[in-house]
Amino acid sequence: MSHLKKAYAAAFLYAVIIGFSLIFVKFALISAHPIDLLAHRFTLSFAAAAAVVLLRRSKLRLSGKDMLAMLPLAVFFPTLYFALQTFGLLYIPSSEAGIIQATIPLMTMLLASYWIKEASTFKQKIGIALSVAGVVYMIAMKGIHMNAANLNGALLILLSSLSFAVYNVLGRKLVQQYSAADITFFIMGVSFVVFNGFAIGRHAAEGTLTSFFTPFVDPLFIASILYLGILSSLITSLLTNYALTYMEASKMSVFINLATFITVIAGVAVFGEKLLPAHITGGLVILAGVMIVNISGKPTRKLSETNRRSD
Repeated sequence: MSHLKKAYAAAFLYAVIIGFSLIFVKFALISAHPIDLLAHRFTLSFAAAAAVVLLRRSKLRLSGKDMLAMLPLAVFFPTLYFALQTFGLLYIPSSEAGIIQATIPLMTMLLASYWIKEASTFKQKIGIALSVAGVVYMIAMKGIHMNAANLNGALLILLSSLSFAVYNVLGRKLVQQYSAADITFFIMGVSFVVFNGFAIGRHAAEGTLTSFFTPFVDPLFIASILYLGILSSLITSLLTNYALTYMEASKMSVFINLATFITVIAGVAVFGEKLLPAHITGGLVILAGVMIVNISGKPTRKLSETNRRSD
């Protein structure tokens, strides 16, 4: 299988994992404060990333200059992205968050064209618009209840989406210099330090340090944190960084709308929600948009292997 086909497979698997992740975030928030959830999530992610580094043949070599170059990437994803998303989901349902996250491909296309001069064709613009329209139609038919009470949540999800768009563009540049494994290890490490620092600081200030691990008495929380920490944080980061090595940022970002469709399907499978004709129609429109974006324009230029560190 060619690198480009593997990149598309990685992007599709990313969409599937992310599609189920919002449900597990909702489950985990039943037992844990958002900051505690993020701390436990990235403790597990960083431990798994460290295990990957220890088991692989090539050693991790990151200088101070390398870490400084990667730091902006770690700030936008996963730190800001997941923090804003988790707090946003306190105020709005995952389905409403999905329609807001549909703006990610548009944001990414605009940022990529300005920041890294990544051109997109007219057909690709149409494809992105179609994928957004599919999400809007699918969720609008399901019913959206946006009011003053959850505007804060909507704003947080919008800022989370912007963070991911910035990450897509920054990541496209950095994968030319560093391997996906090295980038993933570093950004997981930063998130581990940041979120545990905030969580421990909050508990210390409130005198509740003994309750930091209380959520682990709930089996549903344990299952959720395993999914979120390993699959939805570590594995999706590896998949994204790998895909961005061989795909334009705008092509990669459109898979987030496919993830939204999968979120609806997950709701049907997990919560027994009714599958409406609008879901099927919207899903087909999303898939059409994703296909148009990824088959239109010039073939994706493969990054030179000499410009990247080997995995």
